[in-house]
Amino acid sequence: MSPPVFLAATDALERSGPVVLDGPEGRHAATVRRLRPGERVDLTDGAGLLAECVVTDAGRASLTLDVLARHRQPPPSPRVVVVQALPKGDRGELAVETMTEAGVDEIVPWSAARCVTQWRPERREKALGRWRNTAREAGKQARRSRFPEIADLASTGDVAGRIAAASLALVLHEEADAPLSAVEPPAEGDIVVVVGPEGGITQDELDSLAGAGGRPTRLGPTVLRTSTAGVAAAAVLMAATGRW
Repeated sequence: MSPPVFLAATDALERSGPVVLDGPEGRHAATVRRLRPGERVDLTDGAGLLAECVVTDAGRASLTLDVLARHRQPPPSPRVVVVQALPKGDRGELAVETMTEAGVDEIVPWSAARCVTQWRPERREKALGRWRNTAREAGKQARRSRFPEIADLASTGDVAGRIAAASLALVLHEEADAPLSAVEPPAEGDIVVVVGPEGGITQDELDSLAGAGGRPTRLGPTVLRTSTAGVAAAAVLMAATGRW
């Protein structure tokens, strides 16, 4: 069985000597997981650094660990960025969870015109916090040492800017002729994939994104939910780029 993964500060993982895991992560490790001296634990900063550790002491709400080895994962190339139109209900967290498990590098929440859910200004930070917490927990569960970035809420203009700067930009659309499986991915840079809302991307949005360089692309013969289309597209791209 693989050792559990917990989040720790970069400076704590880089300095020599034992590492003390405290705070919420330490409490969870000591009181929920009930880890004891001699057990293996992996610690990561979520930014590519992972330390293989062994527990030397367990307190009521903290662990002391010795570092056995350190590994630094380089930034991925190419990066996979998914622009996710806001799904309704808790499907946003589901989308974030599954895309994190699949290895997506950045998730951009998009306030598209036909989104049933809209993040009002007074609730935006709370909603972003839920997405970021979901990404952090899913990253640990998936044993990632580099967690995905959850960007700030984007407008259609913001998304067009990302598309213009990308090495490859794809807009998932059920009426597109080109299949995603036929796309030749670049060797470096950002691959941006745009996932529309439940009601679909408007023609104005499609024109704006295509004008910035986004290529309308068909995922498959069926129409997926907005909360599952991103992870399906990511799986195709991870295989095509050789990251899987």
